[in-house]
Formats: sequence, C-alpha cells, structure tokens
Amino acid sequence: MNLPYPILMEPQPRALYHTGPKRIWLIGGTQESSMLADALAQQDMAQTITVTTESARSLYPSIHPQHIWVVVLNHKTLPNFLASQDIGAILDASHPFATGISELAIATAMEHNLPYIRYERPATPSFNDPSNIVRVDRIETLLDNDYLSHQRVFLTLGYRLLHHFKPLHDRATLFARILPSNTALDAARDAGFTSKQLIALRPPLSMPLEKALYQHWNISTVITKASGSAGGEDIKQRVTSELGIKLITIARPTIAYPQQTSNVTDAIAFCKAHVHQPTPHSLTLQEG
Repeated sequence: MNLPYPILMEPQPRALYHTGPKRIWLIGGTQESSMLADALAQQDMAQTITVTTESARSLYPSIHPQHIWVVVLNHKTLPNFLASQDIGAILDASHPFATGISELAIATAMEHNLPYIRYERPATPSFNDPSNIVRVDRIETLLDNDYLSHQRVFLTLGYRLLHHFKPLHDRATLFARILPSNTALDAARDAGFTSKQLIALRPPLSMPLEKALYQHWNISTVITKASGSAGGEDIKQRVTSELGIKLITIARPTIAYPQQTSNVTDAIAFCKAHVHQPTPHSLTLQEG
C-alpha cells in the first residue's frame, strides 16, 4: 500500500558491531589538520574530518566532500556521530585555543574507551623576546590592564573573542582581522565593528601583506594569540619588531591531553596502530 506520507516509527537504539578497519575522527579546521589528512590518506586510513565553517572545507582538496562534516558537536550529538562514522580513534588537530572541542573529545574518548591523541602545533620560541613584545596569560589579564587606551589596535584573535572588546571602542581605535565567513562578520558587527574596521582573510599572511596592513591603518598595538607559525605568530613578531609596534601575545590555554605530539609521523603511527586492529565495537547509536 502506498501512503502519501512516510510512516514515522519510534526510534530504537541499535548496537553496532564492526569487524573491518575503523575510521579516524580528525578534528580539523587548521593548516596542520590538512597535512595530517593527506598523511592519513596516503596510508589508506579511512577518516572523517569535522570543521565548523563551510570555508574550512577548502583546507582538504584531496579529501572526498562526504568525509568532511561541517558541524558543531556537543555531548548529546557526539556519541551518534562516533557510532555512525565507526570511529576507532581520535586525532585532535584543532586550533590551540579551541578548548571546547578538545575537552569534549577527551571526555568522550574516556567514556567510550576510544584512543585519543592531540597533535599540538609547535609553539613559537618565547626566549629573548624583543622589548616590544608583551605576554599575558589570558585575555582577562589584557583587559584588566590599561594596555589599549588611546592606541590604534589591530586584533588578530578570531571572531569569537571580539565581544570582549566591545566596551573599548570609546577608549581605543580598534581594527580586526576575521575569517571570510558570514558567522565571523556577524560576530564582529555585534561587537561594534564597522566594515571600515575589518578585513576578512584566512591566516597566515605573508610578511609584506602583514606589514602593509599595519602601515595602512597606522597601527600602534597588535594583539595576537600564541598560535605558532601556523597562525602567523612568527611573522607578527618580525613585522612588529621592524616597525616598532607593541605586540601583545595571549598564552595558550592549558589542557591535560591524555597523549600529545608535535610529530606528524608519531601521530600517524598512533592512528595506524589503533584503526588497523579491528575489534567488536558496542557503542550504542541513539537515534531520533
């Protein structure tokens, strides 16, 4: 009998038992995750990559689009994702400041007994800082001190932190670099930035372009995160030193990663050891 509408059945949990090689969940959105994705593909290891913006898909030109998920996961949706994708191990290559997804992945890995490794991009050396560099432990320390009054400030912190600076528009002239996405633009506007105060570019930038931006806006202070060379931290150090501009760097958050490496070979070997050893998997998929 053909019905003009689908029959909606009560969803039932179903246990998944997998006997083949499992997939790697690559937490992406960074330049180094692109490198890791290619390395996994070269080893014929199945992977599912998660990013949070459509523009981040461009980081993985060699990966089939169906294996790239644009999604914001949480503690309710993550178990379904792990089960439906047959995840056997987690390779976390998210941004050093994306603490939310890392903490969620670590907790879920412990709960479901999944191997987890963090690929941490190398930090830019902090010894022998020139006098123009100021380091703070967190953004609250920056805002609690009078670093920005009467300054022309260039923010390279990402759109998620711009709301902290909304009360400062009457004390400093603020400019910001954001990702080229509607989400980033909306967040910047909500934080009080106009189009004349914004530039949308995906980092890192070349040294000549970074320098040109500072000169164009007559910047006196640059604020950045300790994101390493992948985030252009080293370039900002060289340009600000050359131009005599103050550079305020916010330290990386501290997370107790179960396992961590900055070596691509070690990260791939970890994944290979776990996904190529198929074992029954009884993670329950909750539908509905």
